[in-house]
Amino acid sequence: MTTPGESTGINEPKGVSRRGLLSGALVAGLGGAVVGAAGGGTAAWTMASSRAATADDVDGVDLDRSHPFYGTGRQGGISTEPQRHTVFMTFRLAEAASSTSVQTLLARWSAAAAVMQDGRPVGTVQPEDDVAPPVDTGEAFGLSPASLTVTIGLGPALFDGRFGLAAHKPAAFTDLPTLNGDVLDPNFTGGELSVQACADDPQVCYHAVRNLARLGRSTVSPFWAVLGFGRASAGTGQETPRNLLGFKDGTRNVETDEQYDEFVWIMNGDQPWMEGGTYQVVRKIRMLLETWDTDRVGNQQQIIGRHKEEGSPLSGRREKDTPDFALKSATGDPVIDPLSHVALAARENNDGVMIKRRGYNYTDGLDPNGELNAGLLFISYQNDPQHFIRLQNRLGGHDLLNEYIRHVGSAIFAVPPAPERGHYVAQGLFE
Repeated sequence: MTTPGESTGINEPKGVSRRGLLSGALVAGLGGAVVGAAGGGTAAWTMASSRAATADDVDGVDLDRSHPFYGTGRQGGISTEPQRHTVFMTFRLAEAASSTSVQTLLARWSAAAAVMQDGRPVGTVQPEDDVAPPVDTGEAFGLSPASLTVTIGLGPALFDGRFGLAAHKPAAFTDLPTLNGDVLDPNFTGGELSVQACADDPQVCYHAVRNLARLGRSTVSPFWAVLGFGRASAGTGQETPRNLLGFKDGTRNVETDEQYDEFVWIMNGDQPWMEGGTYQVVRKIRMLLETWDTDRVGNQQQIIGRHKEEGSPLSGRREKDTPDFALKSATGDPVIDPLSHVALAARENNDGVMIKRRGYNYTDGLDPNGELNAGLLFISYQNDPQHFIRLQNRLGGHDLLNEYIRHVGSAIFAVPPAPERGHYVAQGLFE
């Protein structure tokens, strides 16, 4: 742990003195544990796990597992095996925000994320002085890391000229255009920064986002957020989960290193600070569950293009069978409807293009009409946003599923690579 005046080891943004950055962090309530982590220090103590690790034969969960934040090349929460819960939040910058305050915020967020992914609080939970507020909110104190990952993204509006960054905007990075199927609510659209916190304990990821919002209070304010549960995509070795329609989701996803290199990670791009990063697309998709639940299962399967229980394509018997879109029934009709969700989204019908899907189910309780307000928090990662735009325009214009879903929220963010220890996310953008 450091004391005022000691080096933190963070490479401060240009125009910010080492003393000034540290003082700003301390004034805003950034605790010694975070400052120590930012400088590469290690704590002399560890947190005890409040729960024993659990596992099963198909899909193991180890609540004591932790992921490093620094030095991994890629930010966590992208190729990381999907955890079971997420809190996704977007932020708006204050009118008075400057390039310096944005850099300071990203430095503090990076340091805090590293500490929390290690299972430690960002500062004191119970100060010695009873009149002092706690630095860490405390709801995750005593809990294990639960595979927490914090993924930080930058919105297109960050490059609008306010911060002198317009020349460093990647050519491919713009606001998403209006897409087929959009019925967007402005309260769930856009954002200048994003934080995706995923963990196998919902309280751990909520704690992470809550404390990052608290640390950034003078520079950003929360804009919109979604609490996701029951992940809706699988990683290697994980049992394929189900979305709220009751169908397996994420059966054919980016999995291999070769697929990540081709479709997810930016390589030889036009901006060095994004090399090794990716683009994050987030869509809040409401499902009209009462209507869906009354439909016969045969129609549901035709709409999706898969059997409901096994998850196999209608042309096969096993979940992992490759769909045969040319297979005809005895009457001469395609076994898999060309307008089914599977057919329209399949790589075979999109020149081989793939995106990394990493979604979660969500619920907002009931709407004013007393109907279930729930659906899919769709999150995808791709090295070219046009890949998503192309897929969504096909799906939004033709998908049989459109009768039962509404795209109500949307945003896109640039996700830089993970920083090395002593640095912060997107530091190269400002240098």
